[in-house]
Amino acid sequence: MKKSRLSWLIATFFYIGRMRPGPGTWASGATVLLWWIFASVFAQGSLLLTGLLVAIAVTLIGIAPATVVERESGVEDPGFVVIDEVAGQMIALIAVPLVWKYMIASFILFRGFDILKPFPLRRLEKLPRGTGIMMDDVGAGLYALVLIQLWLHFIAR
Repeated sequence: MKKSRLSWLIATFFYIGRMRPGPGTWASGATVLLWWIFASVFAQGSLLLTGLLVAIAVTLIGIAPATVVERESGVEDPGFVVIDEVAGQMIALIAVPLVWKYMIASFILFRGFDILKPFPLRRLEKLPRGTGIMMDDVGAGLYALVLIQLWLHFIAR
């Protein structure tokens, strides 16, 4: 079967999904680093809007390639598909100051929620194909976003 190269490139986030161990952790870490570089150069003063737009774009762009790669690989929710971790981590980084302690906290919170999958994230995995692959990580990103924002507004003053 012929593989759809662009879908594999996107779904594996430029083949980071092939890194071991923990391809999702590698993808989340790469997302934090790339966001820090990108936002430092281009998004000064507009972290909320820019982060939101990037997170939405990655989520929407990731669904179709995740579906294609799942179908072509014959593996349900393959671990090497990590565009979902990129989207979830990006959501967790929305409006987070470009300060390493907050970015690392966002990373830890997102990975924790992604791994533990508290209610209702397991249900979101049951959505069909690429949508299910993406949505549980979107949910984990939203959980992390809420906690990091609460910390920033009420504790880290």
